[in-house]
Amino acid sequence: MKKVYFDNAATTRIDDSVLEEMNLVMKESYGNPSSTHGYGRESRVIIEKARKSIANEFNVQPSEIIFTSGGTESDNIVLMSAVQDLKVKTIITTEIEHHAVLNMVKHLKERHSVDIKFLKINNCGQISLKDLRNALDSVNSRVLVTLMHVNNEIGSITNLKKVGNICKEYGAILHSDTVQSIGRYKFDLSSLNVDYIVGSAHKFHGPKGIGFLYANKDLKIQPLLIGGSQERGLRAGTESVHNINGMESAFLLAYKNLAKDTKYIKSLKMHFIQSLKKNIPKVKFNANCDNLV
Repeated sequence: MKKVYFDNAATTRIDDSVLEEMNLVMKESYGNPSSTHGYGRESRVIIEKARKSIANEFNVQPSEIIFTSGGTESDNIVLMSAVQDLKVKTIITTEIEHHAVLNMVKHLKERHSVDIKFLKINNCGQISLKDLRNALDSVNSRVLVTLMHVNNEIGSITNLKKVGNICKEYGAILHSDTVQSIGRYKFDLSSLNVDYIVGSAHKFHGPKGIGFLYANKDLKIQPLLIGGSQERGLRAGTESVHNINGMESAFLLAYKNLAKDTKYIKSLKMHFIQSLKKNIPKVKFNANCDNLV
């Protein structure tokens, strides 16, 4: 029986070429990247090359890219550090965030008495920018806004440019869970007022268990893990060299094929939508209403 996989929003099959390159790294480049001998330096070169590749795509400094185990850890680092180290007293978010954000926000409310303001979501799964302004107007303390770019269940899209401009106007910190976006959307972070974004390799045909965090160098975050000085002291523990290499390979492949893949996926989407409308006249869609034709 032929299997058809329809759950790519949850995770993707690792690309064959990515897997081949990872296997080679595991076999040949096994030195500890913190070691000063040749084997260690070889592993370090692989890591820093990946960091530079990701930074170049986003037009940021390599030092602003931190390798983590994935989206959940990256989100947790930002939210916890924002409260403990950046003295954030208020978090503005929505009730349709990924649990990596939503459950951490609830934890921070319970353990650190952080004030949480939930923005309303309309029938298209989006916030009102007016509501965001009103929420920011009502805050007298340091505030962090956390809004995911693409919702992992209904696909609604947040306009990060407009949200970022509003946050800058109010001096608010902006974090966005971009796990569903990386590899599918272009980001020039030098022109977006976004302080933190996150990525997870298994969402764009890379390996599981590896991701990254972009952290604005002007906002000094602190580590969740205490140990060695890896990742400039922000993420202790020996780096997973083969996974970082695999993430870089999948990342570069995703952006190399972005235009072609986007065109193909959009054609599938529109065919699916039009077929549903034809066969189920009263069908309703949950998000991105304006994009459904």
